[in-house]
Amino acid sequence: MKIRTGFGYDVHQLQEGLPFWLGGIQVPHTHGALGHSDADVLIHVICDALLGAANLRDIGFHFPDTDPQYKGIDSKRLLAEVMRLLRERGYSISNIDSTICLEAPKVNPHIAEMQRVLAEVMGIPADDISIKATTTEKLGFVGRREGVAAYASVLIVQPS
Repeated sequence: MKIRTGFGYDVHQLQEGLPFWLGGIQVPHTHGALGHSDADVLIHVICDALLGAANLRDIGFHFPDTDPQYKGIDSKRLLAEVMRLLRERGYSISNIDSTICLEAPKVNPHIAEMQRVLAEVMGIPADDISIKATTTEKLGFVGRREGVAAYASVLIVQPS
């Protein structure tokens, strides 16, 4: 059995008046993430980690921000395509561990729903998706509430 790990990191600027998509759900907040797609930073890092683990480059390679077909796209559609690419190569997900760095809003009340939505999109048990949240203790761009950052690590397997 081939076992591979992957890592993802992403940041998005926060801007007043935009919808805030995080983990496939819209989280109520005064600010949302700015990006070419719906700017769902959690889905983006999961995509990058999965693509990296399978040596399939990164999210920008597959879904470039210069391509108008991805303007405003629901990132769940990007994640579904990443899953198709992985399954096409015989990989399955063992687990995902992720961390969201954000001062506000509080993420904890939304984690179970994010896990449910992501699990449905990926076709894996919600128990295989860990989502954690932290602040940066008011330090840096996250601490100043200018942006959101996220990290993810994944373990994928491919039978021999």
